[in-house]
Amino acid sequence: MMRYARLYLQFLKFSFSRALEYRMDFWFRIVMDCLFYAVELVFFTILYQHTNMIGGWDYDQVLIFVSGYLVIDAIHMTVFSNNMWWLPIYVNKGDLDYYIVRPVSSLFFLSLRDFAANSFLNLLIAGGILAWSILRYPGELGTENLIWFLFLMLNGSFIFYVLQMLFQIPVFWTHTNRGLLTAFFSANKLMERPDKIYSKWTRRILMTVFPALLVIALPARVLFDGPDPLLITHILGVTTIAFLGMRAFWNLGLRSYSSASS
Repeated sequence: MMRYARLYLQFLKFSFSRALEYRMDFWFRIVMDCLFYAVELVFFTILYQHTNMIGGWDYDQVLIFVSGYLVIDAIHMTVFSNNMWWLPIYVNKGDLDYYIVRPVSSLFFLSLRDFAANSFLNLLIAGGILAWSILRYPGELGTENLIWFLFLMLNGSFIFYVLQMLFQIPVFWTHTNRGLLTAFFSANKLMERPDKIYSKWTRRILMTVFPALLVIALPARVLFDGPDPLLITHILGVTTIAFLGMRAFWNLGLRSYSSASS
């Protein structure tokens, strides 16, 4: 474990030093992400000018929900996104050889090697928006509820990564430029809506088969309604099963990989 911690520290040092060399890209990503945050917040603000409730939540609750999603998106953009972008290229060009022969987990190395230092500032901005939305909330949010919410948000960022990987791994067989990322980003919209707007059976599917609601909708429900042991057990259980399934799928993809030396 300590070996992996030291390795990740080296990833961070290298990523920050490289980000400072390309300052135009550094500021461009910050501006683009801030525009994305503004669009998400304005979208729901306009909706609530025509209704008082969406999916059982008022505007103040949805504001926390949206802010939580922005934090998870910022975590993904900072920690995982660059690595996801390069993975299909490595597979198609045979460059994956350089990573799978290293004496560490190939999944760890390829998922975390590139830390987007230019998105780290956006993570701080998104975190500030979330803190503001919680502080302005007119109701009482218990400390226990808030702790579980923050923990399940971290779990949500992890399940976001797992789901994207499940759409990326088919590149071992399809050899497309981006795997099934277009389909993933289309399905990604399901995460950005309160869970109660979906029908009963759709909600069950989005809690199990394609657990998009585990990303932020259910953590937000824990925040507002209190920690339900059955719900929390479900969230953590589905996350564990999804990760184990993704890892098995990854290993299957590696066995089908045609290296540059083949």
